Parts: sequence; structure tokens; C-alpha cells
Amino acid sequence: MGNFWLAFGLTVFAGMGTAVGAVIAFFAKRTNYRFLSLGTGFAAGVMLYISFMEILPEGAEALAEAYGETGGQWANVGAFFLGIALIAIIDALVPSAENPHEIHAGSEFAPLRGSESSPAAPASPQRAETDVHEHTLEDKGLLRTGLMTALAIAIHNLPEGLVTFLTALHDPALGVAIAVAIALHNVPEGVSVSVPIFYATGDRKKAFTLSVLSGMAEPVGALLAYAALRLVVGGGAGQFPQHVVGVMFAVVAGIMVYISLDELLPTSRAYGRGHDSIAGLVAGMAVMALTLLLLG
Repeated sequence: MGNFWLAFGLTVFAGMGTAVGAVIAFFAKRTNYRFLSLGTGFAAGVMLYISFMEILPEGAEALAEAYGETGGQWANVGAFFLGIALIAIIDALVPSAENPHEIHAGSEFAPLRGSESSPAAPASPQRAETDVHEHTLEDKGLLRTGLMTALAIAIHNLPEGLVTFLTALHDPALGVAIAVAIALHNVPEGVSVSVPIFYATGDRKKAFTLSVLSGMAEPVGALLAYAALRLVVGGGAGQFPQHVVGVMFAVVAGIMVYISLDELLPTSRAYGRGHDSIAGLVAGMAVMALTLLLLG
């Protein structure tokens, strides 16, 4: 059970990235948002490197033991693309205006910060200039946007919680790295929830609370998935059959690759400038490679 509580704790930590995003949205100056570009690029590098260099090979090894070399490779590839398909279907079911995987204009975040010499405050109703999505500033519309974004992020965080939890359950060292990457990736999502809710209500506490709750979908999703797996295929002491472990690893790798390419890198590009994204990406890969070499 030791690994169970460690895995659960790491999943909670990853989900709390949304709370960090809410705090940043309330108090950071616009120039400080550049760190989100480096952070999300770094997270993408970590997740891509782990997916292709560690998790997918581990899945292939486990499935080869269950189905033989050739059958295991086919099963591994199939499960990998199944993971991509699952998260893509979730994305497709969420309207683009509330989808956290869609890039929102930087001008949508400005009202929270106000001027450098005055605290942020809700602005009077008017139409904001936007680059990608057009959002009205009427309180009711903004509140709906914030609530729908919180719900969308909660839905997206269910499989992300499963990624963190299952990986940490079977390999705590990898679980720590993935938890950090997921937490970084949740920071901009916390911004997306807190901005419209605070702008509509003027209530920082409400905006912060809803950001935290959207992130807490990760441990909830992890526990639900774990319970379902235990019920259907789990053995004693929470151990899963080897072929189930292999499929889980390959599915997790697919989900992580999709998140990195569809969400993290576009978000990194939106917040940064120049080569911030690639710098963060390469740094994430290098740090993860060094960490794995030292741990190995």
C-alpha cells in the first residue's frame, strides 16, 4: 500500500497546478507570463521523452511476456493509439470556446492584473479585443465561460490523473517526473478557469476555489479508474496481470504524447516569444534523460 499512497499524493500534487495558475493570474504582471512558455515547453519535453524512452518500451516488454515478441509489439502499438484516440474523443466533445486545449488571447487575462500601480478589478461591460476566441465581458457570459472551462478541465483531468497515478503506482521515480510535468501543464488551465470567473464576479475566493476543484478531478479520476481495474482484473495486493500493466503503460504513453503535442506546445508558443518553446522542450528532455541515467 506504500506505493498506493505515494501515487495518490503525487496525483493530488499534479492536480494542484490549477491552483498555482489561479494565483499567478491574480498577482503576476503580464511580463511574468513568459515563464509559462518555458514551463509548459519543459513539461512537454519531459512527457515526450518519458513516453517514448521509458513508458512505451516498458509496455512492450510486459506485453511481449504475455503475447510473445510479435504479438506484444502489435498490442503495444494498438494500445498506444488507443490512448491517443481516447483523449482525442474527449477533446472533440468539448466546445472550443470552453476547451482548455484551445489557445485564448493574452488580452483575456489582462483585466485580472489591472495596471502595475493598481490592483486588478472587474472592468465595465464591453467587448474585449481577442486573438483567437471572442468572449463578451458581460458578467453572465463570463461566469458561464469560467464554469464551463472548469467543467471541461475537470473532464480532461480524469485521464491525466490516471496517467500520473498508474505510472507512480508501478514506478515511483517515473511517477514523480510525470507529476511535475502534469502540474506544470495544469498551471495555464488554472489561469483559464480563474480569469473569467473573477472578472464576472469580482470574487477571488470563488475563482480560486473553482480552479482547485477542477484540478482535483485528477485524484478522483485516478481512484475511480483504479477501483474499476481492481474490480475487473486486479489481483491480490493491488497487483495487475502483466498484460494489463502493458496495455496501461501503452495507453498512458499515447495520452501523454497527445497532451504534449495538442496542448502543451501550442500553449508554450502562445505565452512565449522567440525560441522559448523549443528551449523549454529541450531542457525538459535533457533533465529527464539525466535523471533517468542517474537513477539507473
